[in-house]
Amino acid sequence: MSQPRSRAAVFSAGSWGTAVAKIMADAGTDVTVHARRSEIADGINATHRNPGYFPDIELPATLTATTDPATALDGANYLVLSIPAQSLRTSLAAWAPLIGPDTVIMSLMKGIELGSGLRASQVITEVTGVSEERMAVLSGPNLAREIMAGQPAAATVACRDEDTARRLQQACHTPYFRPYTSTDVTGCELGGAVKNVIALAVGIASGMGLGDNASAMLITRGLAETTRLAAAMGAHPGTLAGLAGLGDLVATCSSPLSRNRTFGTHLGQGMSVEQATAATRTTTEGVKSAEAILALARAHDVEMPITEVMSDLLHDKISLGQATAALMQRPPKPER
Repeated sequence: MSQPRSRAAVFSAGSWGTAVAKIMADAGTDVTVHARRSEIADGINATHRNPGYFPDIELPATLTATTDPATALDGANYLVLSIPAQSLRTSLAAWAPLIGPDTVIMSLMKGIELGSGLRASQVITEVTGVSEERMAVLSGPNLAREIMAGQPAAATVACRDEDTARRLQQACHTPYFRPYTSTDVTGCELGGAVKNVIALAVGIASGMGLGDNASAMLITRGLAETTRLAAAMGAHPGTLAGLAGLGDLVATCSSPLSRNRTFGTHLGQGMSVEQATAATRTTTEGVKSAEAILALARAHDVEMPITEVMSDLLHDKISLGQATAALMQRPPKPER
């Protein structure tokens, strides 16, 4: 007798949520996407396309949508969360009573909560009460548009419980998407959060007309400060050399498809934060998380000069010229 098909609920129907929903459906899971807007859910059900993000790409027949969170979560083996990090706590409080006692939660979010300094997985376990063995994260160099087009990509599925990580690995493994497993949840989440801030800096350099040398400098030193923070918070430094660290950093800093890099480019071209927000139109986690990451760095006595400069710039404490000078005029040190 064949095994019953797994079910996944994906909250919500944005670009990355839709991409992971497609991955899981292609891997053999029945997926229900929770959409906030009825026109998105109706469009997915009627045309097998997401009219808000990828109207040109057909979705699998095993992928449906609803605006009712209870319907989405009914019988779900997996709950995949892809919503803005700063609204996670409020949204999840309403959904928590609907989550099944054995449902595994996988976070796609790459941000740090303002005020608390908590990573997404920590917010999720705090709000829902789920154990760490049922809490996983997916992180890596994953540009949604490329994945929707079936282009090759890989990522890391991290969970404290290796069996859970392997289950999710199987649930996300397709001919075009290769997941690896890890038990270093902290390292994967910090790599995903800090790279957004570094990508803002790289975007600014690009918008200012600076060259590839400047971008390479920011990427390399950005990785160094990310690794320092991760190690201070108990992560394995090697995680930051992998897909969830260096891989994600390179993709986000290099691609015009990256929201954070694009936002930074707008700033580098002279836009204000408000103007860049309007021009980007989608959630840019680095803008919201820079201040929270800097607070974490100070709490752990970790030096993060790029993050500090970006936080000051985003809060109008310094100008673009002052930001460049602050980074270039730091005292020279040995590279470690």
